[in-house]
Amino acid sequence: MADNLQNQIPARTQQEYAEEVSRIMAVRARGTTPLAFVRTYGCQQNVADGEKIKGQLEKMGFAFTNEEEEADLILFNTCAVREHAEERVFGNVGALKNIKRRHPSLLVAVCGCMMEQKHAAERMRKSFPFVNLVFGTHSIHKLPELLFRTVTDGTRVFERGGDDTVIVEGLPVHRDGGGFKAWLTAMYGCDNFCSYCIVPYVRGRERSREPEAILEEFEGLVKAGYKDITLLGQNVNSYGKTLQNPVSFSELLRRLDQVEGDYRIRFMTSHPKDATEELIDTIAEGKHIAPHLHLPFQSGNDRILKEMNRRYTREKYLQLVSYAKEKIPGLSLTSDVIVGFPGETYEEFRDTVSLIEEVGFTSLFTFIYSPRVGTRAAKMPDPVSHEEKVKWFTELLQVQEQVAAERCAAMVGRTERVLLEGRNEKNGRLEGRTGGNVIVETEGPDELIGSFRDVEITQARNWILRGNLIEGK
Repeated sequence: MADNLQNQIPARTQQEYAEEVSRIMAVRARGTTPLAFVRTYGCQQNVADGEKIKGQLEKMGFAFTNEEEEADLILFNTCAVREHAEERVFGNVGALKNIKRRHPSLLVAVCGCMMEQKHAAERMRKSFPFVNLVFGTHSIHKLPELLFRTVTDGTRVFERGGDDTVIVEGLPVHRDGGGFKAWLTAMYGCDNFCSYCIVPYVRGRERSREPEAILEEFEGLVKAGYKDITLLGQNVNSYGKTLQNPVSFSELLRRLDQVEGDYRIRFMTSHPKDATEELIDTIAEGKHIAPHLHLPFQSGNDRILKEMNRRYTREKYLQLVSYAKEKIPGLSLTSDVIVGFPGETYEEFRDTVSLIEEVGFTSLFTFIYSPRVGTRAAKMPDPVSHEEKVKWFTELLQVQEQVAAERCAAMVGRTERVLLEGRNEKNGRLEGRTGGNVIVETEGPDELIGSFRDVEITQARNWILRGNLIEGK
């Protein structure tokens, strides 16, 4: 029931742990203030988790550093989506051994999706004895307690699993979006069980935050001046199904869109099987909703889609895209693609390429298939060599680069509303993004950073645009 899903953090208990850790670390720190180095790997949801981790550390008296060598606590927040990401984490953790030797008081913690996998947690336990604390995605709200146990018990602390039906509200957040970009989690977990994906096993089943809690956080972000707010969920189109009083994602968007202010709403990720014409209409009618739809198709071949357990067809996907293009002027479409799924043939791969050419995506997140222990796809025959998959991958990238270049070239001469996010370190120009999430470079002073400005597009370079600020706008 929904009243069991929504629980305020037991503030007094965790607060007491936080106060104890603060007192201990004030003595234990090498400097006047304990310093934490926090590195997050992976998706936007991991980034949002990392901001909650940093928020709790801040409450425990920590400041933050970008230098591992000067930290009193080094924490890696990990990703489990691909094998390469896992191996990189193990390599980076291994490199901490020498720092720990030089500074024995250093605390090393590893958390996140990887640590919800038994094989990864056991490898961390056996191969990296200098790691003090390991915890999974369901234990982030217990960080003060876990750190307290770490610094007082003198033993290594491992905590995996936990209740994946609970949503803990009220956690402090240290936002890293420069004061104008923010992540806002709408729901957790996933019920889709795509055959290649480990996410449901490490993040649990779907559970939605109450719309009132989301609206309150959203209003706070707008009031604080945030301009680009992204709603997060593994499948936002499933939002609301677990609530006692179900609310659709389209309805949630409409409620947020009514908040007064100068801002832009984005969301990800949408699953094509649950994306509806109502959602498209909501985007089209919205005042603040970006004309951008991230809609992962993964493969353009129906047999592969069935083996992936995606539960839609190429035809259904293209019908939805056609409706979206008709209803939303200037729509920007982005997507995720897997190359070399087990058993995929070159002819089936070519169906993916032809879909890319037909749709005309602004950009793609492309991956060569990576087997994940515990998923059905990891047990499937996979006769195509990695070298061959790399050739397919290169072919796909070449096609998408051409598609992106043509889309960007078509934007020359248009005026785009751009949120200026910072300065490009290489060329010194201001850099921002359109509502369609396309990068735009322009000349201008630093005081414009964090504001919306109209830019006339004068030049296109593959997926990056250049333009001139329109004075007074």
